[in-house]
Amino acid sequence: MPSFDVVSKTDLMEVDNAINGVKREIKQRWDLKGSKCNIERIDNTLTIIADDNMKLTQVEDLLRGYLARRKIDQKAFQFKATENAAGDTIRRSVSITQGIDAESGREITKAVKSTKIKVQVSMQGDEIRISGKKRDDLQETIALIESMHIERPLQFVNFRN
Repeated sequence: MPSFDVVSKTDLMEVDNAINGVKREIKQRWDLKGSKCNIERIDNTLTIIADDNMKLTQVEDLLRGYLARRKIDQKAFQFKATENAAGDTIRRSVSITQGIDAESGREITKAVKSTKIKVQVSMQGDEIRISGKKRDDLQETIALIESMHIERPLQFVNFRN
């Protein structure tokens, strides 16, 4: 029976590559050179440190540009509020979302079941498995899920016959 999985995963190696590019550019740019600007990743959290709001927005713009070059979806990043840090600097945390949360999973499941397409939908942890008898039904389901505009980046993997 053909099936596929709907997942929401961000490639952390590509995020690291983008961070390294931002760090390189911070060292080279004349307006950021010699400042306390820095960016680092610990697990699924990025921390951006800058001297002031202007430099913070410049580092964020650099990060967004490098993520776009690496083809990483911006919807996976949630920017938190700015907070004061040590040494007259400011800090902003950015969380990287991984997996499909329960609310989005229920929304996708409900939408697929309401269309009367002959497929079975099951939640398996932070991913959704969809299986059916016909390949065309699965492709129609993929089109339906893509048209839903979920707030997370979704990938369709493990398509099996």
